[in-house]
Amino acid sequence: MISHANHYSTASRASRIANAARLILVLLCVIAGTRGAFAQTSTTTTPIKHLIVIYQENVSFDHYFATYPRALNPPGDPEFRARPGTPNVNGLSGSLLTNNPNSTQPFRLPRSRAATCDQGPEYRAEQEAYNRGLVDKAVESTGTGEKTASGKTQCSASDVMGYFDGNTVTALWNYAQSFAMSDNHFGTTFGPSTPGAINLVSGQTHGAKGDCALAPRSMECKVTADSLSLKWGVEIIAGTMIGDPQPQYDDCSTRDTAEMSGLNVGDLLSAKKVSWGFFEGGFKPTATHDGRARCGAKHVGSDGEMKADYIPHHQPFQYYKSTANPKHLPPSSVEMIGRNEDQANHQYDLLDFWDAAEIGNVPAVTFLKAPAYQDGHAGYSDPLAEQRFVVETINRLQRLPQWQDMAIVIAYDDSDGWYDHVMPPIVRHSNTEEDALTGPGQCGDSLDKMSPGRCGFGPRLPLLILSPWAKENFVDSTLTDQTSILRFIEDNWQVGRIGYGSADEFSGSLLEMFDFSKRRKVRLILDVETGRRVDGE
Repeated sequence: MISHANHYSTASRASRIANAARLILVLLCVIAGTRGAFAQTSTTTTPIKHLIVIYQENVSFDHYFATYPRALNPPGDPEFRARPGTPNVNGLSGSLLTNNPNSTQPFRLPRSRAATCDQGPEYRAEQEAYNRGLVDKAVESTGTGEKTASGKTQCSASDVMGYFDGNTVTALWNYAQSFAMSDNHFGTTFGPSTPGAINLVSGQTHGAKGDCALAPRSMECKVTADSLSLKWGVEIIAGTMIGDPQPQYDDCSTRDTAEMSGLNVGDLLSAKKVSWGFFEGGFKPTATHDGRARCGAKHVGSDGEMKADYIPHHQPFQYYKSTANPKHLPPSSVEMIGRNEDQANHQYDLLDFWDAAEIGNVPAVTFLKAPAYQDGHAGYSDPLAEQRFVVETINRLQRLPQWQDMAIVIAYDDSDGWYDHVMPPIVRHSNTEEDALTGPGQCGDSLDKMSPGRCGFGPRLPLLILSPWAKENFVDSTLTDQTSILRFIEDNWQVGRIGYGSADEFSGSLLEMFDFSKRRKVRLILDVETGRRVDGE
């Protein structure tokens, strides 16, 4: 029989040995010069060895960059002054500001009104807002129309025409000054968050199958072989996801669910043994009930209400059986994060990424998703809360040894219905009862049966690339969409294409935003509150 003293002594020795092993491991990484003994070493076609995709929520291009690079600079706000030679963007000026065809003129939202209400990013409503190319029905189609939202935020349908400038989204404007941004980047299709998330990882929102098993009766969930609908709208039509059902392979889902067929980029990366991971705030379960994991972490949102950190329908890989971690299992070890053999199957909590980064284990391809209260989604996360997350994250990333061969992409999953003045090019037609871009039941005039519910491109979205290899103070007007990020991953790590009709096959390139002839010695550390450069950095 082992005495308690001997038991604790044995445990203590084991702990000391484990800690010593970890210390030796980290020291070896430091001696190697990069603390990257765990880093992915696969061959790439560019100098980018680590891609970090920060995927935020629900912002149109005009909503954040309408008047870039000119800010109002009222007293008391963080001042923004553009560098000499800063290029203009395709934003709002002249008659678009003073004689706009919409029923409300575009207007600047002051920093004091950073908290706004959620708008209407539904698949059909977004198309109706463009009104056959006239782009004049935003207020009637996607404006929230609510008198109040949760908390104390006041709302009206005309809010959809509001935009922020460099006195509120200061950090993003400063990143654009030192790195590269696009003013011609679009959602792959119309619709809310989930189609945008699925397009990022597979470029194929077709192949969806719905389930009503978890949906409360009050939702009036209805499902057929190729459709799913709730009392407030359609989630799946003709086998294509156009709404926000939650992922089938996720214990933390609580209502209507869906699963996706086909491949995603995770499958391609795993097949080539390229390390990767999707890290979302709140993914770590707080409890288990009836054998199911529960994601109970919460924070107070910008509307003053408690909000769950983890939002299942923002996690695209949980819709695919091959890449899901249904029980939200933790990584087998910090060293195993990003690897095929890890029990977490590449799906992690945001905290796991930083644990791995501390020992040099930065996956080659990393997707970072903020906890809800910091993801930029109007209604519960204002631009100032979003700025804190983005700046804290990018400050830390730039201090990693891997920064020298890293590219950070800041992108968004959908527009939330916020006004943007650019009519998206129609590159994919669809004729379903939920389409309305060029007429009732129409997105273009094609009778193509291969793309039902995939009308696109959708609204214009912000896109920035931060890297020592990114062009400086550069605005790219190459036509790109959400699958351009997917295609960069495919091409850089040579993992092949998704197939199955994925939009990656024809997506525009991000390469114009880089200059691979030279690596700049650049690091832009910003203040999390003001978004302005920290003195001495």
